[in-house]
Amino acid sequence: MAYAKQASPAVKLRTYTWNFAHHFGPYAPLVVMTLAALVIFTLSRAGLVLWQLERVTAVASWHEVLLGGLRVDTIQIGLMWLPAVLLAPLFAFGRGWKAWRKLTFAWVVLCISAAILLELSTPGFIAEYDSRPNRLFVEYLKYPHEVVSMLWGGFKIHLFAGIVGTTLATLAMAWFMQPWLNPGLGEEVRWSRLKLWLSWPLIFLLTGLVIRGTISHRPANPAMFARTTDSMVNSLALNSPWSLIHAIYSLKHENTSSEIYGTMPDDEIFRLVKETRQRFDAGFNPVASEKQPTLSRLIPSRKRERPLNLVIILEESLGATFVESLGGVPVTPELEKLKEQGWWFEQMYATGTRSVRGIEAVVTGFQPTPAQSVVKLSLSQRNFFTIASLLEAKGYSTEFIYGGESHFDNMVGFFMGNGFQREQDEDSYVNPVFVGSWGVSDEDLFNKAHEEISASHASGRPFFTLVFTSSNHAPFEFPDGRIALYDPVKATDNNAVKYADYALGQFFKKAQQSEYWKDTLFIVVADHDIRVHGHDMVPLEHFHIPALILGADLEPRKIQTVASQIDLPVTALSLMGIEADHPMTGRDLSRDGSDAAGRAMMQFEQNFAWMESDKVVVLRPEKAPAHGIWDIKNKKFIGTPTGEQDLETRALANSLLPALLYREQRYHLPKAE
Repeated sequence: MAYAKQASPAVKLRTYTWNFAHHFGPYAPLVVMTLAALVIFTLSRAGLVLWQLERVTAVASWHEVLLGGLRVDTIQIGLMWLPAVLLAPLFAFGRGWKAWRKLTFAWVVLCISAAILLELSTPGFIAEYDSRPNRLFVEYLKYPHEVVSMLWGGFKIHLFAGIVGTTLATLAMAWFMQPWLNPGLGEEVRWSRLKLWLSWPLIFLLTGLVIRGTISHRPANPAMFARTTDSMVNSLALNSPWSLIHAIYSLKHENTSSEIYGTMPDDEIFRLVKETRQRFDAGFNPVASEKQPTLSRLIPSRKRERPLNLVIILEESLGATFVESLGGVPVTPELEKLKEQGWWFEQMYATGTRSVRGIEAVVTGFQPTPAQSVVKLSLSQRNFFTIASLLEAKGYSTEFIYGGESHFDNMVGFFMGNGFQREQDEDSYVNPVFVGSWGVSDEDLFNKAHEEISASHASGRPFFTLVFTSSNHAPFEFPDGRIALYDPVKATDNNAVKYADYALGQFFKKAQQSEYWKDTLFIVVADHDIRVHGHDMVPLEHFHIPALILGADLEPRKIQTVASQIDLPVTALSLMGIEADHPMTGRDLSRDGSDAAGRAMMQFEQNFAWMESDKVVVLRPEKAPAHGIWDIKNKKFIGTPTGEQDLETRALANSLLPALLYREQRYHLPKAE
C-alpha cells in the first residue's frame, strides 16, 4: 500500500497509521479507533492528574493512576469494538463490503466524538461534583431547561469548549478516517469469507475477555481500581465513557444495591436494627408487624391540646463549612442569630450529597442506599411514607413551595403521590424580584412562603409546609444590593450563601411578628453540603450540616449528640404533640439529653459510613470495612487497623434495611385493620 508523499505532518501521520492498520483487514478502522482512543484517554487523564496533582500525590503516585487507567481504557475500547465485531459476519465480505466500510466509518467517528465530548466535560463535572461523569450526568439530561440555564450562567467556558472541541474532533476524525472509504484501500484489505469466519470466533472471544477486564469470577468494575481513600482520585484512573456506562448499567441493580456490602438474613437485619434503635432512642416504642418490621409508636414528649403546625425550610447546599460557629466561614450571620432562639444541633450529619437524598431523609425519614433516592424510584411514587401523608391523615393541609420547576428530580411527582396536596413553583410567582437559572430568588420564595403560611393559618386548619431554597446553587445568581459581598467576585458560593442567609433572616423577621409564629414549629436544615470531596473514603467534614428547630414555645438549647437528618421528622412530630404509629427509624431527640450517645449514617457514592459517637466504620463494595475515629474538633478522620465487630455488624444491617423495605414495599403508613 503506497500513498503520494505529503509534506503535512497530519497527512503523514494518517498515512503511517493506515499503513499499520491495513494489515488487520476489515478490522482496520477499529484499530485506528483503538489508537485514537488510547491517545485521547491518556492525554485527558494526564491533564486531570496534573490539575489535581496535590490531591493525587496525597494518597497515591501519579504514575500509578496513569498506568492503572490503561487497563480501564482497554475495557472501554473493547466495548467500542463489540457492536462492529458482532456485525462483521453479516457485512464484512461480498456484497456487504461497501456497507461495512460506511458503517464502521460512521461508528468510529461517533465513538471518538462521544469520547472527546465526555472527556472535555469531565473537568467541569469534577469541579462541581468531585467525580468523573456518573449517573447524575444522565439524570440531569431529563431537565434541559435547568441544565442549559446553569451551563450558560456559570459554565460558559466549559460549554463552548465542549461544543467547539467536539465539533473539531468530529471533523478531524472524519478526515483521518477518509482513506477507509477509498475504494483502493477497501479492495486491498478485504478478506475472504473463509478467512473472516475462521478468525471471527477468536476476535469475538478476545473482545469479550477485554471487556470483562479480568479472568476472576466477577467482571471488572470501578471498585477494582479504587486504590486510595479519595474517591475523586480513584475516578481519575477510569475514563469518562466507562464511568458513565457502568453507572447507567448499575441502575438496574438499584433494588438490591446495598448488597454490594454483604448479605444477611432478613430476620437478622430487623433484629439488629431494632437493637440499634433501642440503644440510641430513649423514646423507642416498637409495634412492629411482619408486614411493617420498623413500625413504632410515637408518644410525643410535648403534650398539647392542639398540635402545632410545621414548616420545614430545606436550605440548598448549606454545609457546616459556611457556618462560623461550626468551624466554617462567617457567611451566615442571620442563622447565627436564630440559633440562639431554638434548638441548635452541633453534630448533625446529612445522609448524602444530593438534594433528593436530603428530601428523602427529612421528609420521609428513610435511610440512604447506594441507589437513587426514593424520590425518584418507581415503587415509592405511591403509598410511601412521608410526614405529609401522616399529617394529611390527621387533618393537616400540606404544601410544597419551591422557586424553580418542581418537576426537577421528580419532586412534585413524588410529593403529590405521597401526601402533599398543593405545590407552588416558578410559574406561581407574579413579578418576582429576581429570576436566575434555578428559578426565582430566595427572597421571592420566602415572600411566597409567608403569604401561603399566613393564608393556611387564617383558614383555621393545621398545616405542614415544605420550603426548598435554590439561590445557593451554581451558577450562584442573586439580586444586587442585598448584602456586602464576602468574596470580591459576586458569583461565588460564599456570596450566594450569604444572600440565602439574608433572605432567611428577612423571612424570620416577618414570621416572628406574624399570627402563625406562636402555633408553628420551624425546622431549618441543609439538604447537603456543597461540592462534597476529600481524601477520606467518606469525607465526614462535608456531611456536617447546620440544623435548627425553633418557634412556638421552644426554649433555646444546644444539642451536642451525634444526629442524622432522619432524626428530624421524628423529633418534630414529638415536639408538635403528634401521637402516631410510623415506620421511621430516626430518633426522638427531644427525649434524650443534649450530649447522649448518638449515631449517624452517610452515603458517599458506593461507600457507606456508620458513626456512633466518634467511632466510624466505612462499608465498601468488595473490600473489607474500614474503621476509624472522627475528630470533630480538628475535622479529621483517623484510621485504625481494626474496630469493634458489633459496630461493623450494626452498620451492615442498617445499610441493608432500606433496600429491603423499598423492594418489598414495607415502608408506608400503617393500614387500618
